[in-house]
Amino acid sequence: MAVLDVLIATAVSDTDLLRKLDAQGDRFSVPRDVEFLLKSPSADKATVVADFINDHQYGVAIAQGSEDSPSVLVVVNMAIEQHAIQSVSGFMACVCELFGLDYDGWGCVVQAART
Repeated sequence: MAVLDVLIATAVSDTDLLRKLDAQGDRFSVPRDVEFLLKSPSADKATVVADFINDHQYGVAIAQGSEDSPSVLVVVNMAIEQHAIQSVSGFMACVCELFGLDYDGWGCVVQAART
């Protein structure tokens, strides 16, 4: 898949998730830990990608999983306003394309307004 196609598909998925979070009362401007999951074909490649992300301080990355399901979990503390989350999510998708991983998207805990 071309990088442009990946970025478009990622933006659509990100927008869908933002809509779901909005329906739950999320306040997008509140910073929180956002987890990005990058699925790897091997544990060795997961380690290389985690090291790359950590070395350049793009987030806090941990290579995890066994040989059956290796992955990289990247945590970034950030607000999830659309322009911000889509930029970081698109970057993670590009990292996956460059290193041959599969981007599985992001998730976070809802930060709802207190009543």
